Amino acid sequence: MPVVRPPIDRLGADPGRRRLLGALLGAPLLASGGLAGCSDGATTSTQDGPVELSVFWWGTAKRAEITEKVLRLYSDRNPRVTFRVTWQGADGYYDRLATQAAGGNVPDLIQIDDAMLTEYAQRRIILDLSDRVADHHLDLRGLPEGLIRYGTVEGRTMAVASGQTHVGVVFNRDLLRDLKVPEPRGGMTWAEYFSWAEQVTDASDGQVAGTMDASGDYRALWLWLRSQGGEFYRGNQIGFGADELIAWFELWQRARAARATPGGALVEQADSAEPGRQPVVTGLTAASFAWSHQLPELQRLTDAELGLTGLPGAPGAQWARASMYWAAFRGTRHPDAVVDVINFLTTNGEAGTVLGHERGLSASLAVRSYAEGSITDPAQRRAAAFGASIADLLGPAPAPPPQGHAKVRTLLVTAAERIRVRRDGTREATARFLSGAIAALAV
Repeated sequence: MPVVRPPIDRLGADPGRRRLLGALLGAPLLASGGLAGCSDGATTSTQDGPVELSVFWWGTAKRAEITEKVLRLYSDRNPRVTFRVTWQGADGYYDRLATQAAGGNVPDLIQIDDAMLTEYAQRRIILDLSDRVADHHLDLRGLPEGLIRYGTVEGRTMAVASGQTHVGVVFNRDLLRDLKVPEPRGGMTWAEYFSWAEQVTDASDGQVAGTMDASGDYRALWLWLRSQGGEFYRGNQIGFGADELIAWFELWQRARAARATPGGALVEQADSAEPGRQPVVTGLTAASFAWSHQLPELQRLTDAELGLTGLPGAPGAQWARASMYWAAFRGTRHPDAVVDVINFLTTNGEAGTVLGHERGLSASLAVRSYAEGSITDPAQRRAAAFGASIADLLGPAPAPPPQGHAKVRTLLVTAAERIRVRRDGTREATARFLSGAIAALAV
């Protein structure tokens, strides 16, 4: 169920006072209002009087705690701006947003991910931020170019990354020490990775499999394709053909045959991508594939020490990827205030210190450097170190996925599951997937 908070109390005094935009790190931020270049049919917020902004995101109680703390920090510097916040778990989040969109009452500031960015942009639910980027009222100059690109749809800036993440192999360090099996390393070939996973299964006498079965994981498939010069999407169409997908499925069939992965009934527990169901946490495998920013949450779910390294294949297949975005509702009555809050969440050093790495590496390179010394959580430090280790190896960012991506992801999971339980062969499952994906993208 969504958690609705009463308005966050203002901190500080002198509610009529406006403060100028300070320096990047730690300075008070500009009070919202009066920014030029309003577009996309939005109404400019007034200079005077209180402003209450509604904010909606998904996440854990920990995410809620730090997000509310940083919004209070904003109100401390801008006393006339207060917040009404709502948050919930990931399940049902977009259903609730769809209901709000149908009624025209989407919150002023929302968290979305790349599965929905293009759709929300094309349906004109979220505000086009391009003019504000052009005049630097929304200042993205400190963000990696690839991270900026990954928030653009058809050349328009539609959202700003709330953090940067990468896909990684999360592994059980304690288990590998006990089994006397070396840790996996980034840049392994897929054959080397599966050979490593077989060693784990053999060393544990079959009690623990080496790796999760990621045959239905679109992230792993996307990186596998990019490591061979391919792409998951080309424009608004699937970017690969039947031969590539059959090869992918057969790669995992060989891994299953070699007992590198757990049995089929256990594999599907991880297909939901819920951290608590990841087999590296439940003890079914020595390794899972996960977002790097999820490492602290995964670590909280187990007493074993978890490590993090890159997926098999060339590191350049990865790119500066938004873990999620902040976007403004196109119908907000206070667009300038919302833009100012996004600026604060993205580019303010004090805000970055409070937020830490809960949503991933800070989008701003300068804020990353500023907040680095304040990170005390060991898992957050390991996630940050992993991001730094591949920062100079990243490839160019593709465009965000097209509308229909969420359905394509589900179709891939279904195809992989049907192969695992032998309801379909690889060719039949591939044909079924491609047919469904083409239909899902034809919107």
